[in-house]
Amino acid sequence: MSRCCVIGGAGFIGRHVTRLLLRSGREVVVLGRSKQAATPLSTGAQYVCGDYADEAALRKVLAGCSEVIDLAYSTVPQTSFADPVFDIVSNLPASVGLMKTAMHMGISKLLFVSSGGTVYGSPQHLPIDEEHPTRPVSPYGITKLTLENYGRMFHDIAELPIIIVRPGNAYGEEQRPFAGQGFIATAVHSILQAKEITLFGAQGTIRDYLHVEDIASGIVAALDDGKPGATYNIGSGQGSSNLDILEGLRVLADADGFSFSTRILPARRFDVTANVLDSRRLQQCSGWQATMTLAAGLERVWRHAREKK
Repeated sequence: MSRCCVIGGAGFIGRHVTRLLLRSGREVVVLGRSKQAATPLSTGAQYVCGDYADEAALRKVLAGCSEVIDLAYSTVPQTSFADPVFDIVSNLPASVGLMKTAMHMGISKLLFVSSGGTVYGSPQHLPIDEEHPTRPVSPYGITKLTLENYGRMFHDIAELPIIIVRPGNAYGEEQRPFAGQGFIATAVHSILQAKEITLFGAQGTIRDYLHVEDIASGIVAALDDGKPGATYNIGSGQGSSNLDILEGLRVLADADGFSFSTRILPARRFDVTANVLDSRRLQQCSGWQATMTLAAGLERVWRHAREKK
């Protein structure tokens, strides 16, 4: 039985990844910085409190593990603009150190979760495949891409068995709203709390929204069937604007007696206008594909938030 360490496995995406890993028969240890996971983990996962930037603590957790998934990140695209230096300092050293430690300890697979939504920058064509030029326009995307390049360097010079995935925009039940990312969660909770919803530009931005369960299954598919040194998009291949999302939510809100208003502000220069991912590379090597429609996912998020209200 293989043992997998999921760094950041108590987070929004990480909890779903952990659940799938356990179902696959693996032993799972989750490393996080909080004294205990904010949300209970799946039965069978071990939670260890520690900082993966601490090499001694990291080595202790990785002992006996054959696989590592790096989901940890301390910033989001919006906050990275406020303090680009913090974005670098809080993310680069720890993840580069993880790569070196995994290499020295003989880890058989290291999967780094990058960002399909930010590393490409403004699209030259849609959908975007993995060979598309990478010109990120946010500090967050620049740092993610830098970590990808460190991983490829270690793979090329020392055969680090790193696999890189670039997911689209995750959404789903229990995603934290008003956190600088996650338009769907913020829109749902804004409606329920009678808060105005802001769009930047007439329709907002176009994104490849993927339910968290599909992103988690894509990550595990890449871990199982991906080739070390390769990069894989995880997306639906379908683009939806902020306005499209609101139209979908309006049907649900109207049925439950809720209304909402929007405020349109000028488009922001640092927002990529459109991002839609081509995931055929992952589909071809693993058979993975997204299974939840956006309409079904929106309804699940809405119903869950209504029940919690």
